Amino acid sequence: MAIKMRVLCYPENNKKLRAIGEMIKAEYDLNVNSVDRIPPAYSCDKERLVILATQIKGSLPDSYRLFVRELTKARAANVAIIAAGDEACVEKTKELLREAGTNVIDSVHNVKIGLFNTKVTDEEKADVLAWVKSCVESLN
Repeated sequence: MAIKMRVLCYPENNKKLRAIGEMIKAEYDLNVNSVDRIPPAYSCDKERLVILATQIKGSLPDSYRLFVRELTKARAANVAIIAAGDEACVEKTKELLREAGTNVIDSVHNVKIGLFNTKVTDEEKADVLAWVKSCVESLN
């Protein structure tokens, strides 16, 4: 299925979130630059779905917060979140996205990331891909 989708990771050096992004890219045959960091090297423009893969604890970093505030409907029609951090940060991100005017998919996918937990297991892969499929199907 062809869909204009991006996966943006924060922080950019998180290997597990990056691997999840690459896995989604391969599954949906996305463009070369469809997995990027926040803020992205290539700006979002008329994306059907943007997936924010984040690991944030405490307060939102300025670069992340400023990017999310500018993620308008013209840049991303829909935004979904993969979270490996603080629930309060996820809620604040959703609030900022709604203020920007984009549609936020309520279902948040949580992943566990630890110091030595950087590999995506087969079970996690199946869960993430099923979640992404449900997000894409909810757009139609």
